[in-house]
Amino acid sequence: MKQSKTIVFIHGLFVNNKSWAAWKTYFEAQGYTVHTPANPGHDGVPSDLRANIHPDLTKTGFEDVVMNIVKLIDTLPEKPIVVGHSLAGLVVLKLIEMGKAVAGINIDGAPPKNVLAPFSTIKIVYPVVDFFKGQSPFLGSRNWYKRAFFNNMSEAEAAVAYEEAAVPESRKIARETLLKSFANVDFSKPHQPLLFITGEQDNIFSPALTKKITSRYKDKNSIVDYKEFKGRSHYIAGQKGWEEVADYVINWIENVGKRVG
Repeated sequence: MKQSKTIVFIHGLFVNNKSWAAWKTYFEAQGYTVHTPANPGHDGVPSDLRANIHPDLTKTGFEDVVMNIVKLIDTLPEKPIVVGHSLAGLVVLKLIEMGKAVAGINIDGAPPKNVLAPFSTIKIVYPVVDFFKGQSPFLGSRNWYKRAFFNNMSEAEAAVAYEEAAVPESRKIARETLLKSFANVDFSKPHQPLLFITGEQDNIFSPALTKKITSRYKDKNSIVDYKEFKGRSHYIAGQKGWEEVADYVINWIENVGKRVG
């Protein structure tokens, strides 16, 4: 693996790139050049986006999200390490498949189209996928976020997190991960190192689902690692103790290159 000091953090659904602000500062202090792009239609302060829906939001699909990151990567002086949370975990898998990164970290990542999600996942994400809602934007209620993201946080902590992070979302992104062949992943081809991280108490994408995705990778010469953090929810990158997760990522990046070849 070619060493890189460039990292691209990619945000998932229901939040935007502001969710990576603390990680950006943390990794820059370790000498990395850090990029935290917003997905199309997601740029801005979360509270402002909740009050005024971005005009491009509902036009944005999954392939648009991936290609927006590809466009950024193609301007960089070196191939980056890519880190993605939730839906962006699947973006990471696509970028690795496309040869656009030297390593990928998938945190509580969404399944590709060719991995069947359990009913527990379908039940909690159905409100955004709901085909009866047309192209209307989706904004989860405080109660939905408490169930899906902040399930092991106090009511006070969840309220603060909602104000800081919650944004409207494009239903088209989620639907395309179910319907478009672009959302498949080729698990058979050789690839750059991948790390899968999961939270023990993730109510959207459980550790069992993350293990299932991890196990689908078949090339015996390619690195696929797995790490579960006890007591962490889907908000693993934002809740108290996120620094432990960040440190694990840093250590993995620094050591995985020694195992390649």
